[in-house]
Amino acid sequence: MSSKRWLFLSFALVGTILLAACAPSDVGGYADELPTYISQAPQTVQTAYHFAIEHPEELIYQPCYCGCGAMGHTSNLHCFIQSVDKNGTITFDNHAAGCGICVDIALDVKRLSEEGLSQLEIRHYIDATYGSFGPSTDTPMPEA
Repeated sequence: MSSKRWLFLSFALVGTILLAACAPSDVGGYADELPTYISQAPQTVQTAYHFAIEHPEELIYQPCYCGCGAMGHTSNLHCFIQSVDKNGTITFDNHAAGCGICVDIALDVKRLSEEGLSQLEIRHYIDATYGSFGPSTDTPMPEA
């Protein structure tokens, strides 16, 4: 199995775990355990982190263009969440707390998803809007 396919399947599993462990109704309870850099961040940053917690399956298909691919990030999701263990415990990444591009991409994905666009349509928008900012993460394309 190719490493890209394995990575995609791994994150699909992580997304499923996140959805089960952090359904929207649980996020309010989880807020007490959020790192200070999230809970005391501006509202836009908090909204983006909560979106990543609640909808990892949407951010996993969206690249980031801030240059964080050099840090090992492979999608916009990694700007917010490093990993999720088998019990559903999230290890957050503090990168997005200080990066406006990461937050803007996540909020655009949130808005466009709420407007009913497909993951592929959202991906085209993100690529067109942020492509000039910097190198993209190596993010798999969503299926049509």
